[in-house]
Amino acid sequence: MPTYDYTCLACRKRFDVFLSYKEYGVTPVTCTHCGSSDIRRRAPRVRILKSDEARLAQIADPSMLANIDENPQALGRMMRQMGGELGEELPPQFDEVVDRLEAGQSPDEISSAIPDLAEGGAEDHSGHDHSFDD
Repeated sequence: MPTYDYTCLACRKRFDVFLSYKEYGVTPVTCTHCGSSDIRRRAPRVRILKSDEARLAQIADPSMLANIDENPQALGRMMRQMGGELGEELPPQFDEVVDRLEAGQSPDEISSAIPDLAEGGAEDHSGHDHSFDD
């Protein structure tokens, strides 16, 4: 059965109702929290599927890359967004590096503070090398 999303205008809470196509528009719907019939159907979210390449291309927008060498915070934001878009597990050092970039540390300062990064020792259990100095 399809799920229909509503907002109660009386208590301001959101709720879902399962109705068959036959029941929709015929069966009265009331708030599952307060019982009010003063409700409004919420518009469903629209999801657009994008390929990995399209998502990463959107992140690598040239305007985002301007002056990235002089702006560690912007580099950190871009890396965090890219990490989220990849949808795969990243090495534990990734979050530490991004946190340091977002705090304003330069890549050179981070390399000095975390010497293991320069050695390329960030290999995960799948055998993939995730070093940051590629």
